[in-house]
Amino acid sequence: MNATELCQRLKIDFPVFAFSHCRDVVVEVTNAGGLGVLGSIKMSPEELDAELSWIDERVGGKPYGVDLIVPGVMQGKEQTPTAEQVLAQLPEAHKAFAESILASHSIDGSAVDDETRKGSLYFSNNARLSGADQLLDIVFRHPVALIANALGVPPAEMVERGKQNDVLVAALVGTAAQAVRQAEAGVDLIIAAGGEAGGHCGEIGTMVLVPEVCAALQAYPNTTVLAAGGIVTGRQMAAAMCMGAAGVWCGSVWLTTEEAETPPMVKEKMLAARSIDTIRSRSRTGRFSRQLRSAWTDAWETAGAPTPLPMPLQTALVTPYLNLVDKLASGGNAAAQELSTYYVGQGVGLMGKPLSTRATMQAMREDFLGAWERLSGFLGNES
Repeated sequence: MNATELCQRLKIDFPVFAFSHCRDVVVEVTNAGGLGVLGSIKMSPEELDAELSWIDERVGGKPYGVDLIVPGVMQGKEQTPTAEQVLAQLPEAHKAFAESILASHSIDGSAVDDETRKGSLYFSNNARLSGADQLLDIVFRHPVALIANALGVPPAEMVERGKQNDVLVAALVGTAAQAVRQAEAGVDLIIAAGGEAGGHCGEIGTMVLVPEVCAALQAYPNTTVLAAGGIVTGRQMAAAMCMGAAGVWCGSVWLTTEEAETPPMVKEKMLAARSIDTIRSRSRTGRFSRQLRSAWTDAWETAGAPTPLPMPLQTALVTPYLNLVDKLASGGNAAAQELSTYYVGQGVGLMGKPLSTRATMQAMREDFLGAWERLSGFLGNES
């Protein structure tokens, strides 16, 4: 599918796929002619059902999607452990280290205990096959147009249920070899996510990865490529489509919009950040993810730091501490603000102005058209 065919298939005007944990962003992008994709990893089935119902009421039948995370490799992926069993795997040394980071900034983290940690086991639950099945049951009760999976080949059931319900299945990749495995598994949309991306990402840059993936998938005509990784402007979108992508998948650009769920203090940090102010760190989930560099991420990079735990244990370990940091930071605690971090890509250096989601979409359209006109002008001059 090229860009036109993809837009026709999904009944959208502009091939921007907007990943967000915020339902308001999903609605605004969808109503502006793109396709909003709701991140569901933090939600229970009941919460997801309520969020999707809220979206349904506000998009008037326009298409939107849902993103799940079912890693290809994760400790205990096929198991269904109790909260106590998961928490029993957290080493005391790691707990002590995380608490010591807060203590070094005069923050008391001793109140974080196993009871507190139970509230942060959403990743452990939803990223397992059993949890994903429950979320899929909810998803297919709603008129979604796309389901996406990150961190590996989607479970066969996800692909099959997508086809049964005429819903496109998408998956993120960081190498050409991963893209081929996804195509062979029946995935419809391959999202080539360069290392500039926020959240989980690989090492290959977008400018190299997108054409590599497009070339590798020439033998798979039923797959379509979207570009991702640091893309926050229309001119970047135009460049990606010149390299063979049919559209773009963006996440970071929505984090500083008026509607975004991002804590206000973190928005301020993002608006002031440069592209160099992000880091690929294992400190949040146990796998490399790009986020704002802070005193928290720096601490996990020191020589004496313990090796981050495998997914999903690292998330269970650190989430309560980071929640405490965010709460204090939002209240004006300067030390907590030094520790605050959030997933964001290197494109943050281009996100220096707060806009509404609609205005961001319009800015991307105008910038895209300007880039396309410049390219057409170059070709015209040569002829």
